[in-house]
Amino acid sequence: VCRSNKSPWVCLTCSSVHCGRYVNGHAKKHYEDAQIPMTNHKKTEKQEKVQHTVCMDCSSYSTYCYRCDDFVVNDTKLGLVQKVREHLQNLENSAFTSDRHRKRKLLENSSLNSKLLKVNGSTTALCATGLRNLGNTCFMNAILQSLSNIQQFCCYFKELPAVELRNGKTAGRRTYHTRSQGDNNVSLVEEFRKTLCALWQGSQTAFSPESLFYVVWKIMPNFRGYQQQDAHEFMRYLLDHLHLELQGGFNGVSRSVILQENSNLSASSKCCINGASTVVTAIFGGILQNEVNCLICGTESRKFDPFLDLSLDIPSQFRNKRTKNQESGPMCTLRDCLRSFTDLEELDETELYMCHKCKKKQKSTKKFWIQKLPKVLCLHLKRFHWTAYLRNKVDTYVEFPLRGLDMKCYLLEPENSGPESCLYDLVAVVVHHGSGVGSGHYTAYAAHEGRWFHFNDSTVTLTDEETVGKAKAYILFYVERQAKPGAEKL
Repeated sequence: VCRSNKSPWVCLTCSSVHCGRYVNGHAKKHYEDAQIPMTNHKKTEKQEKVQHTVCMDCSSYSTYCYRCDDFVVNDTKLGLVQKVREHLQNLENSAFTSDRHRKRKLLENSSLNSKLLKVNGSTTALCATGLRNLGNTCFMNAILQSLSNIQQFCCYFKELPAVELRNGKTAGRRTYHTRSQGDNNVSLVEEFRKTLCALWQGSQTAFSPESLFYVVWKIMPNFRGYQQQDAHEFMRYLLDHLHLELQGGFNGVSRSVILQENSNLSASSKCCINGASTVVTAIFGGILQNEVNCLICGTESRKFDPFLDLSLDIPSQFRNKRTKNQESGPMCTLRDCLRSFTDLEELDETELYMCHKCKKKQKSTKKFWIQKLPKVLCLHLKRFHWTAYLRNKVDTYVEFPLRGLDMKCYLLEPENSGPESCLYDLVAVVVHHGSGVGSGHYTAYAAHEGRWFHFNDSTVTLTDEETVGKAKAYILFYVERQAKPGAEKL
């Protein structure tokens, strides 16, 4: 109908091909049109069987039932669904074989092949894999690509035991949508694991994360639909749900056993948030000390708050639209934002503190200290703020270091930290392009094996540090610098 070649879905009743749920939804319309004759009279058992409710994604081979509004993992007694899969696979293989020679010749002759780059005079594979946009899902793609380049976090999920529901002829062949244990339960951890495993293999130009997106729809109702979402909000929901799921058992292996097997995550590095520690809190978890002082009686209140990321205001004096190349006015730096976050401030009338000594709400001051730094420091710059009727974007350029971010001066007890433990190096940056939170586009820059890449949905390009440094960052991921072996404190 729409001549789209993205995500073709074939009806398993009549074999007609339409675009799927992540494009223009004509496969769903085909199902709905088939229901119209059935509304004016009683349905018979024979009529029930000819409804066009079940279709298959020709790319991922996942089977979907519109009547159940769910993916299907079982088959007919005769294994007809599997036969369709095998037929589609054979068609794809034959087309691939006949086209292989032509593509190989193009690869050899092309001097600007996006999957190859020159390093020290020799040509090496790019290996980076993009993520297809399923309809305004760039917010998810940017976060997934950033997390995939945080090695300690990514490797943990890749090493988890897989949930294998395939058997017989399908075992060991191309993966299609597999459901987690049970008909109604889905596993975010499993789909997240499979997505991470698909990245950085270099075997395909782009991976479609539709199985993960389906699970996101199931367990995070806020992200249903195809409207643009906030990348930071998605990251928080994603990490929170991964943390909750990992606290239980996974595929018969308890979370605690898996954590113990990972020698890199020592007990001292764990930070508990909402229950037991997981890899999420072990990597991203830090602790803030919140000090509140009553200005009337001087009573001091201290509270420790765990965090997975820090949300930093861009100071009001820098909130004018300017670029890095403009010379007028002072330039906002990441240190300005951190200082604004941790500096002593007087709470306004709407935030009066309930003083336990005065027995009433009083004027007070507040100050944050970092009691424990995380292994990966995630800094979110508050670029969106509410005015009377709108949510505006702060488009100010914030200068940030690519390496050697020193967090020692924000620590509660800096004397107890080692010389290298407070230094952080940048590993990923999420950027929002556009003027509004409900619009625009998200991309990500990330470092992999010493090289910087720009991830723009399906497209992945090699870039340089200068380009990364000019980005108007929205979310910054810094990894704790590891002390050099043999370095002794003199």
